[in-house]
Amino acid sequence: MFDIQADFPILQRQHQGEPLVYLDSAATTQKPDAVINAVSDYYRRSNANVHRAAHKLAEEATTLLEDARTLVQGYIGASDRREVIFTRGTTESINLVAQGLQAYLKADDEILITALEHHSNIVPWQMLAQRTGAHLKVVSVDSNGDLDLSDFQEKLSSRTKVFTCNHISNALGTINPVAELVRAAREVGAITLIDGAQAVLHEPLDVTALDCDFYAFSGHKMYAPTGIGILYGKLARLETLPPYQGGGEMIEHVTFETSTYQQPPYKFEAGTPNIAGAVGLGAAIRYLNELPLAELVAQEQNLIDSALRQLKQIPGFRLVGEPSKRSAVISFILEGAHPNDIGTLLDQQGVAVRTGHHCAMPLMAHLGLPGTVRASFSLYNTAYDVERLVKAVDKATTFI
Repeated sequence: MFDIQADFPILQRQHQGEPLVYLDSAATTQKPDAVINAVSDYYRRSNANVHRAAHKLAEEATTLLEDARTLVQGYIGASDRREVIFTRGTTESINLVAQGLQAYLKADDEILITALEHHSNIVPWQMLAQRTGAHLKVVSVDSNGDLDLSDFQEKLSSRTKVFTCNHISNALGTINPVAELVRAAREVGAITLIDGAQAVLHEPLDVTALDCDFYAFSGHKMYAPTGIGILYGKLARLETLPPYQGGGEMIEHVTFETSTYQQPPYKFEAGTPNIAGAVGLGAAIRYLNELPLAELVAQEQNLIDSALRQLKQIPGFRLVGEPSKRSAVISFILEGAHPNDIGTLLDQQGVAVRTGHHCAMPLMAHLGLPGTVRASFSLYNTAYDVERLVKAVDKATTFI
């Protein structure tokens, strides 16, 4: 049994007179000392703007930023470091692509998404459809929370110009067969984007083997700071995609009449980047590279299985979604109680979960629910956390 909780200082604190049980990692993960110290050391020793000065601090800051890019490249299996773009997170990464594809789409083209998507992988495509006259198509989900693959095949056609889906559903924990989906979409000539926010810590990732055109994720889902994310894009795609924002750093030459732009990745990194965030992301990847990740992910899955077995024994407990392959998310309701009330009752017992629609309102509407209680795990959770969760849920039923 591997226990890495001691690496995360916030997990040592008390809440409601008990050790904090943190089960909200799908929203954001906690940070290990290695990341906290790296960000602090950057501000204490090397703080400067990057790429734009000849002095020592600027050289150190630039090295830290570009080392982080190289670490990301290795972690996700990109073939070229120029395919790694720093963004604020998954949301900005998706918006960057959606805005860049405006000239690619025309009226009556189709954008295919799924019913499992987070709002950040719905709204940008709605906006793109409205600007171009394209049609948004949605792959349905079955009663278990799995994608309806026959519906996917039916809706995928030569009119499909973009296909996008999440790797793992943040609301239900469904692990989608992304390799199969990408392969089918590419056969009809569609551009593919995968939202990997929930997968980047829990699933083996090789974007080159996956062969998607774009892959987006956020650092704060994998122990790095908030406000830093990655867009991976095939170099050929990035070279033809127009800039997302204009300003400093992304330019090659500027006059009042016209401007020329740098090549990827800098073409998409206008202005001063989140240097400290990139430093933290690099530190997070170094930390993860030193862990027995396969064993920790297997251990995490055992915790999920144990929690499900015990929670299903509680009267009134209703699991929402039983996908064929589940990641580190358990969504549920207690009959007769609003999810927000259950979340409050669990918090009063020192157990931190999330409640609501989880930025998946269309999915919740399809399920006929206002929302769920979501317990989401990470590699630092333990059997003690499962025990506390089960006891807290069981006790909560006595107040209904």
